[in-house]
Amino acid sequence: MAFFGDLVRCETRLYNALNDQLRSRHGITASQFEFLRHLRDHPGARVGDLAEFFAIGVGATSKGMDRLEARGWIRRTPNPADRRSSLLELTDTGTALANAAETTFTAISTLIQAALAPEQLQAAAQALQQLRTTLEHHKTGTPAG
Repeated sequence: MAFFGDLVRCETRLYNALNDQLRSRHGITASQFEFLRHLRDHPGARVGDLAEFFAIGVGATSKGMDRLEARGWIRRTPNPADRRSSLLELTDTGTALANAAETTFTAISTLIQAALAPEQLQAAAQALQQLRTTLEHHKTGTPAG
């Protein structure tokens, strides 16, 4: 139980710190940054792809994309393979924002590096990667909609 509590509290504090810095420096939230970064690195993703990757509902993901599109950071193009879906890509403005916000994200990661020795950080990263892989393999925590 202590491990779970520590894991959740660390994630919450790091996410809040990132969110505060992204808001003040770039006018975006941490979740918007995560969407922008993912789309920068995976152009042509669909809403369903993002929902699966982030383990959130399709409806919430679609609303998030609506907000990014309204701000001119992404565009939707028809999916030639499936008329029911769109392909998502960053606009030039969205790409510039994702790249600028990446520096803030990198600066926040120094909090982790300052708290852990390199071998501890490597062991923690490996343990979390293994845990995530297992959870995803068993579809644990996947939203229903």
